[in-house]
Amino acid sequence: MSILRMRHLYLAVSISCTNQGMRRFLVLTAFAGTLLMAVPAAAAPHAHGSAPVTFALLGDTPYGDAQRVIFPSLVTAINADPKVRFVLHAGDIKNGSSTCDDARFADLAALYGTFADPFVLTPGDNEWTDCHRTAAGRYVPTERLEAVRRIFYPIPGLTLGQHRMPVLPQSLDPRHRPYVENTLFLRNRVVFAAVHVVGSENDLAPWSQLPGGDQPSVRLAEFDARLAAALDWIDFSFATAWHSGAAGVFLLMQAEPLDTPGFAQIRARIVQHSLEYGKPVVLAHGDEHVYEVEPGYAGVPNLTRLETFGDTATEWLKVTADPRKASVFSWEPLSITPQA
Repeated sequence: MSILRMRHLYLAVSISCTNQGMRRFLVLTAFAGTLLMAVPAAAAPHAHGSAPVTFALLGDTPYGDAQRVIFPSLVTAINADPKVRFVLHAGDIKNGSSTCDDARFADLAALYGTFADPFVLTPGDNEWTDCHRTAAGRYVPTERLEAVRRIFYPIPGLTLGQHRMPVLPQSLDPRHRPYVENTLFLRNRVVFAAVHVVGSENDLAPWSQLPGGDQPSVRLAEFDARLAAALDWIDFSFATAWHSGAAGVFLLMQAEPLDTPGFAQIRARIVQHSLEYGKPVVLAHGDEHVYEVEPGYAGVPNLTRLETFGDTATEWLKVTADPRKASVFSWEPLSITPQA
């Protein structure tokens, strides 16, 4: 299916979905089915296969200039693993005290482009929300978000990496045109979706170090629009899983959606859909820099929270999705020795 055809289908969905609730979910499910039947193999590689697929999960790396020096060794190690088919990054491409300038972003985009396999990134707070900080350059965060989209998502619908992979971007939806970073793809009967949810209370924390102080009206407008897009994308991800008969869902975001003002609606939506879906769901995130596994997350037996390593360029998670197994998902923590 061409991007134009996808856009027309998505337009039909946006026109039909004027109400909230079950009617909206049913229309999304119908759209997901239409899309899955029309998308060619090149746009949804191995979507219906039953073999396991293995990928790398990273986050919060390289966290500063010292880790930037080490990071090519991590790339080399992951590229050398014959089982890895793509790389997921849970955001925070730099630490919060390093600059947010275009030159740094361009360097990191080029660095991620050295992965042999497709590279999927969801943004973190350090690359835009927290760029109001003096040490980061005192940028208006929404301006830096535009830069992130321009530099790390140069061709909406295609990943970074030496072998780019087609993905479905939410920007095809006329209601959510800016959100090129919210992407979805199917691989071996598993739905993978990146959802833009970040730390600093998901951008509710004031931009306190800006010249002239916080800009609450701009900040809250950004939060409201991105929250609406995130909730719609979570809905669509599960609708796709239902209609495709997926064995599992893998959600990728930067911050853990705690039961706090910035995240409560996102947490509730994931809980609701996971309970109704009943099959394995993994909520993968970074932000806290501690590898953690929490089965039965938020009281949902089939929902597992997986926090990846952070603030390191020597550790990563090797994740396998096997639709033939009841648990579907498994992972192994690995470490590397930096090359001299």
